[in-house]
Amino acid sequence: MPLLEEKVYTIDDIYALPEGERAELIDGHIYYTAPPNRTHQKISMELSARILEYIRSHKGKCEVYAAPFAVYLDDTTGTYVEPDISVICDPDKLDDQGCNGAPDWIIEIVSPASKRMDYYTKLFKYRTAGVREYWIIDAVKNQIFVYNFEKGDAEQYALQDSVKAGIYENLVIDFSKLDI
Repeated sequence: MPLLEEKVYTIDDIYALPEGERAELIDGHIYYTAPPNRTHQKISMELSARILEYIRSHKGKCEVYAAPFAVYLDDTTGTYVEPDISVICDPDKLDDQGCNGAPDWIIEIVSPASKRMDYYTKLFKYRTAGVREYWIIDAVKNQIFVYNFEKGDAEQYALQDSVKAGIYENLVIDFSKLDI
């Protein structure tokens, strides 16, 4: 008996989704995403605001985007993701559709349905694609995992700690001062 062929999805399938339905495309598989909860949104807003404030006050060229924001990670596998926060420092990667290539810094905020994706699948994809720094924030576990792929470092913090961003000389985010 022949094996059934598994459907391989493309970016066209993402574009064909009904309005308001969110999904990501990784290695030809579609992963649907649920709406984030309130804590998730508060963390995203607080961090995005702090990062944007830092960039503006230092007259930086990087741009920060919160989800939903399209990141076309690579052409080879057609990987399309919507990280919770993306920081892009190369303006040539940006167009009206989103970011083409790896952002410099990605932050994912873990939700119950995204644990495996954030901790494993995306960690590998982001490192392979050339993301310089990746943070995983897990409010339930009270943990922040910081991966600096350029230096090959990985560190773990609590949600009350101060965490230095590796892509900037002196950006430190004091999580104890965030309203989350």
